[in-house]
Amino acid sequence: MSTAELLKGAAELFPDEVVTQAHVRHLDLPAGAGRFALITLDNGLDHTKPTTFGPQSLANLDAALAQVEAEAAEGAIVGVGVTGKPFIFAVGADLKGVELLKRHEDALAIGRGGHEVFKRLATLAVPTFAYYNGAAMGGGVEIGLHCRYRTVSAALPAFSLPEVFLGLVPGWGGCTLLPNLIGADRAVSVVIENSLNQNKQLKGAQVHELGIADAIFEGADFLEQSLRWTASVLTGELEVVRPAVDRGEAWDQAVARGRAFADSKVHGAAPAAYRALDIIAAVTDGDLQAGFDAEDRALADLIMGGELRSGIYAFNLVQRRAKRPVGAPDKALARPVTKVGVVGAGLMASQLALLFLRRLEVPVVLTDIDQERIDKGVGYVHAEIDKLLLKSRINQDKANRLKGLVSGVLDKAEGFADADFVIEAVFEEMGVKQQVFAEVEAVAPAHAILATNTSSLSVSEMASKLKHPERVVGFHFFNPVAILPLLEIVRGERTDDAALATAFGVAKKLKKTAVLVKDAPAFVVNRILTRFMGEIQNVIDEGTPVEVAERAVEPLGLPMSPLVLLELVGPAIGLHVSETLHRAFPDRFTVSENLAAVVAAGKRGFYVYDSGAPELDPEVAALLKQGGTVLTEEQTRARVLDAVAQEIGLMLAEGVVAEAQDIDLCLITGAGWPFHLGGLTPYLDREGVSERVNGKRFLEPGVASVPA
Repeated sequence: MSTAELLKGAAELFPDEVVTQAHVRHLDLPAGAGRFALITLDNGLDHTKPTTFGPQSLANLDAALAQVEAEAAEGAIVGVGVTGKPFIFAVGADLKGVELLKRHEDALAIGRGGHEVFKRLATLAVPTFAYYNGAAMGGGVEIGLHCRYRTVSAALPAFSLPEVFLGLVPGWGGCTLLPNLIGADRAVSVVIENSLNQNKQLKGAQVHELGIADAIFEGADFLEQSLRWTASVLTGELEVVRPAVDRGEAWDQAVARGRAFADSKVHGAAPAAYRALDIIAAVTDGDLQAGFDAEDRALADLIMGGELRSGIYAFNLVQRRAKRPVGAPDKALARPVTKVGVVGAGLMASQLALLFLRRLEVPVVLTDIDQERIDKGVGYVHAEIDKLLLKSRINQDKANRLKGLVSGVLDKAEGFADADFVIEAVFEEMGVKQQVFAEVEAVAPAHAILATNTSSLSVSEMASKLKHPERVVGFHFFNPVAILPLLEIVRGERTDDAALATAFGVAKKLKKTAVLVKDAPAFVVNRILTRFMGEIQNVIDEGTPVEVAERAVEPLGLPMSPLVLLELVGPAIGLHVSETLHRAFPDRFTVSENLAAVVAAGKRGFYVYDSGAPELDPEVAALLKQGGTVLTEEQTRARVLDAVAQEIGLMLAEGVVAEAQDIDLCLITGAGWPFHLGGLTPYLDREGVSERVNGKRFLEPGVASVPA
């Protein structure tokens, strides 16, 4: 079947494609270098709708390449360049089309179609150039790799091969061409490490340093400078010399390093990284066609697999659902926030003060029980601003302005009399929080929103003794505040729409992913994690060795093991949340005597790291009292997953969130759960756990799975 037929068939499966045009224009290069054809990729929309490659877009590019191919054969042009619309080069395959594919042969056609079109750039009778003028990802990077030369803009903000992050491989030449261009070691960093490090992006300078681009020019006149450089190359005035690629032991070592890194991140639970590494390992001899064929096969297999569908589902949650929170009131009801008060000046409160200061750029005032604590909190914020200045993230004027906006006072009346939004981050005890809110209500303006950063306590109970409980809202951040995007916005029984709308408005300015949550014990993430961790702890308490219980959940590919997570959260906080949930749901949430003993002994976790790797602390081992029931890894995993599936089913029945999608969005953005799980519910559906426990799937077939 011809490329045109392949793409025509694929286009029929995807009628709603946002089509990219490939405009060909001709120009005379500087210094008499000759007539040049420049192809511009453009979907006709502004930079907020990046250019993608669906089947019709590939067909348009194929037609443009056929035109310049004929011109090159006739000697009418001396070279061909490819660039993008303002701020965007191209961001790869259109994932909305990938979601629609139901058959392996259709998936194979997408891989082959892309290869056949892009390969034409390498076989033209004249030299080809890619000018990475803006964001380039996936297939956008790969089209440039098929060209003979590449330039990059110093202003380019994002450049990556993110496929492994989503559950794919760079399947239009990335696994094959990149190691043959810059060596296997650097290619593994881009394809595997960056991708599995939360889809880390490269800047223009890094693209040049890695040797992906042959030259770098400033953004303001990037295309002009690139064309001048192109003329120098074509006239022979400039010779592009690239270092030789080491195809010996270094190549094997790079692949081995990639496998070890993939193991540390996904523990063999998601196939994409390993398929990509297999291809990189196989193309050390420079056989490009064999590499392309392997990419086609891997792409088709992965497109028809659950991990990719979960990855696309997770991507859509984060990119779309997160921007339009379900259940948020009309934003016209939101009140302006021109000053923020923070009750407390400890580490969490100080992190919150810094976040409000940086994002809202309004006065922020901290209070606490003594001046020493206040000074320490303000000092923390100042130190963090200095770090931003040192890293050139802000300039001196901005640093001075931000420092001038943050202050601390002992007297709440002085600090909060003109505050529009006051958030408390004090000790997690109901009486303390009620007292704080009573004090704040007495001095804050009538319109001020009173927010609590509680992780597990009832927002309704906290507000119950106030004259105006309708202005109290839960505003639960996740630690570290600067990194984790999730913000659980909790509606108390009497919270009004204006308070809620203001909370959502503030969350948007803070650049957080806000999810509306019912006022239920521990809300979403902490409730699920506590049930998850509690079942692990139960299994250990009953007699299963710690290392078996930890290994049992490795196939999920979580960011860290349960007991390492407990160490990060803090055993005392973990114990407190489990006690809160035990009071609410004593039949499902236990309080581990072993965990209580670890907390009482003042231990910060179960492990010591003297050897560099986590090993059970002998002092903790001496504290553990275990029963005689020893489970296998498989039995442990089944128990843990059954418990979590039951809890999610109950949460949805209670209306804690609107839909299963919100559970997944919370786990991805608040607990760092992997995209290849889709959060959690797609995995529970895929493994048959949902139906075993609840009698039904969480998601409809075709949502985070291959359509029937």
